[in-house]
Amino acid sequence: MKVAAIQMVSTGHVQDNLQIAQALLTEAVGQGAELAVLPEYFCLIGLRDSDKLAIQEPFGRGPIQDFVAGVARSLGIWIVGGTLPLTASQPDHVFNSSLAFNPQGECVARYDKIHLFRFNNGAESYDESRVLERGSTPTVFSLPSRDGHTWSVGMSVCYDMRFAELYREYAARGVDLLLAPSAFTHTTGEAHWEVLLRARAIENLSFVAAAAQGGVHPSGRRTWGQSLLIDPWGKVLAEQAEGPGVVLAELDYRQLQHCRAQLPALQHRILG
Repeated sequence: MKVAAIQMVSTGHVQDNLQIAQALLTEAVGQGAELAVLPEYFCLIGLRDSDKLAIQEPFGRGPIQDFVAGVARSLGIWIVGGTLPLTASQPDHVFNSSLAFNPQGECVARYDKIHLFRFNNGAESYDESRVLERGSTPTVFSLPSRDGHTWSVGMSVCYDMRFAELYREYAARGVDLLLAPSAFTHTTGEAHWEVLLRARAIENLSFVAAAAQGGVHPSGRRTWGQSLLIDPWGKVLAEQAEGPGVVLAELDYRQLQHCRAQLPALQHRILG
């Protein structure tokens, strides 16, 4: 199955971001992708964290959700809409939600980011809990591929990747492909991005698709980029350092089965 990780450098203008996303998704389909994953906050990276409150949508309707559904339907592709802000229980908070749409434009899965990022090194400071309400439910969906296999896909977002227990939950549920749309800071990405993602692939003997924001945004924020597709042995199949682009690779289900057969580590778990 060909999978595309879409890398963007989103701005504070929703329509501009959606136009760029559509162009990149069209490019991915032209290269044979069956599944395309947009990055975290593909629709907006504003000047302030609170900017996302103004574009929040109730789950199931709204221009951003309609956009992703419409592009999935028109292009005939599975799309995971990175993340977008969905209305939460608190008026001054939103969920940071990743939505999966099938080629008929139907939303088949919703994952609300569980782990909320906090970081302060004196020069940079982030605290997602100021505007985000955390989710609580690991989410898996099934993707019937043209390769004849039905892939089990586990959803996560960015900071989640530091919490191995989430991915162990997915491994216990037989997940084949882990998704991690992200907007990693340049500081933490330079230190930890690739090693964390390769570790999640290796320890769970799963493919990983990480679609990232990658560049300098109008707010001055710099995201790490390096969108990655990784195989179950921890090999990087495709990547792009910075800037908008389509990172594409063929994921071989037979390789997944082979890796798990020759190293049955998932059957040898004792704890947890």
